[in-house]
Amino acid sequence: MIDVLTSLEQWQFSKWLLGSDSLFAYPAFLFMHTVGMATVAGINAAIDLRLLGLAPGVPIKPLERLYPIMWWGFGVNLITGTALVIADASTKLTNWDFYVKMVFVFGGVAVLRVMRNRVFGYPALDKEPLPASAKPLAWISLACWVGAVTSGRLLAYVGPLSGVRGLRSGLFLPLRLTCLRIALYNSWLHSGILATVLARTGN
Repeated sequence: MIDVLTSLEQWQFSKWLLGSDSLFAYPAFLFMHTVGMATVAGINAAIDLRLLGLAPGVPIKPLERLYPIMWWGFGVNLITGTALVIADASTKLTNWDFYVKMVFVFGGVAVLRVMRNRVFGYPALDKEPLPASAKPLAWISLACWVGAVTSGRLLAYVGPLSGVRGLRSGLFLPLRLTCLRIALYNSWLHSGILATVLARTGN
């Protein structure tokens, strides 16, 4: 098995992604991966908090318009995440924390689909009390995305250490990436604010 994983790392793309000093290699893929996670988790958090009773004056139905944006974020995450895993396969795919993250991510996506059918598909939405399944789904969804973000960050500290050569070749690049990731994870909150504003303007 380890031979298969090592062979993936020997692809020219893998060598370029992890070994190049270009900002369009590992830094760009990590940047887009973080943007995707911030988009999905941030907007999802706004919907979950609204279903749990926050901002009761904001109608729920217009929040359904944010689903395409969340799917875009998930698509970006899927593409960039796959590339990052292939390039560092022997590390990522032998780390138990990676599989924990995947359980949370795909669990969160499954809950999103169920929520759209059961909550946003409710005929009397915004006219009558929410269906009984709304709040439990919101709590499960929040737990999934908090778990996904947390386990994703722990990948850098738990299990085998990543062999990202490109990050070691520049003096200021690690600092730039650290600042970038902090700023983008803060966008979780900003995405929630944006979702609320969009819901108000669509009312």
